[in-house]
Amino acid sequence: MEARRHLVFTVLQVIAASVLFWILATRNIPWNAQRYIGTALVVVGISFIVVARYQLGRSFAITPKARELVTHGLYSKIRNPIYVFGIVMFTGVAMVLQMRGLWIALVVLFVLQAMRAHREARVLEAAFGDAYREYRRKTWF
Repeated sequence: MEARRHLVFTVLQVIAASVLFWILATRNIPWNAQRYIGTALVVVGISFIVVARYQLGRSFAITPKARELVTHGLYSKIRNPIYVFGIVMFTGVAMVLQMRGLWIALVVLFVLQAMRAHREARVLEAAFGDAYREYRRKTWF
C-alpha cells in the first residue's frame, strides 16, 4: 500500500513539473537574463529534487518518520536537499514569471520549510540519538 502511495506521489510530482515547464516556456514574457537564469534554477532545482528523492528511497515520507538515517549522496552534505532545491526551484519560478507576489510566497515557503525541517530533526534525533546529532554536526541545513 505504501509503495503505491509513493508511486502516485512521484507521478503527481512529474506531472506538476511538466506543467510548470509548460507554463514557464509559454508565458508571454520577453526572454531576458533574469528569465534565462530563472529557467536554469528551475531545471537545477527539479533535477536535484529528483536525485534527492531517489537517494532517500523508502525513507521518503510525507509526514516525519524515522525509518532510516540516510547519509549518502546529497544527504552527506545537506540534511534537507529536497527543501533546499525546492527553494532553488521556486526562486527560479519567481525569476521567470517576474511577479512580485512570488517573492513574498518564497519567503513564506522558506519559513515553512525551515519549520518542517525542525520537526523532522526532532523525530530523527529521538529515533537515532547520537548518530543523528553527529550527522547534523557534519551537514548543512
